[in-house]
Amino acid sequence: MTVILHGHIHGKTIELTQESGLPEGQAVEVTVRMVADGVSRKPGDGLLGTEGALKDDPYWDAIMEEVHLERKRDMRGHSAFLSSYGADDEHLYDDYSAR
Repeated sequence: MTVILHGHIHGKTIELTQESGLPEGQAVEVTVRMVADGVSRKPGDGLLGTEGALKDDPYWDAIMEEVHLERKRDMRGHSAFLSSYGADDEHLYDDYSAR
């Protein structure tokens, strides 16, 4: 059984913020990972915390345009590869760029 619990370290003791559900004296293996104090993290919280991080970067739009053009160039340059799978690069690029 694997359970993620939160707590605080006091010397050699870890005080949990909730009950573990295990019987008193049960042997366990512990892996410790530091988190911000008082913050319970859920999947996706880290990504949401970066929202807007590059909004004031004067180079970001130019960088993303360059990435877009490079991807467009790469997709169109592989027509032999794409046709080996029964697809033509024009339709695949249109599908890809519509995302």
